[in-house]
Amino acid sequence: MPEPMTSERRLLLTQHIMSLLDSWGTTGQQKVVLLGLPEDIKARKLERYRSSEPFPDTDTVNEHLEHLVGIADALRTTYPRNVEMCNLWLRKPHKRFDGRTPIQVMVEDGLSGLIRVRSQLDCAFAWDNSGSV
Repeated sequence: MPEPMTSERRLLLTQHIMSLLDSWGTTGQQKVVLLGLPEDIKARKLERYRSSEPFPDTDTVNEHLEHLVGIADALRTTYPRNVEMCNLWLRKPHKRFDGRTPIQVMVEDGLSGLIRVRSQLDCAFAWDNSGSV
């Protein structure tokens, strides 16, 4: 079982994820969905996450964070020399997503969308997720 994260490390993770979502060009409401936060979160609260408050330590938020980090890592591996390609890939419609962008899939489908996008980017994750041995 992994060690619990210190509050300082959780705050750093929070700030990193907020910067990541900003770089992806997501709106406030999209951030709320991607993070698995309650839908009634106000913009002020998102600003606090950006600067001084860590994300809530809940199973839902933690699962969303795990997939967001996995997606970001897979994008960096796929496009190691061109960060702009990561953003382009996220905003370009794909046949595999029925003509939707990966951002749309993640926002519209929630957790299952995060898993679907991560599976497209990370073959090791897709393999583990398939139950294959």
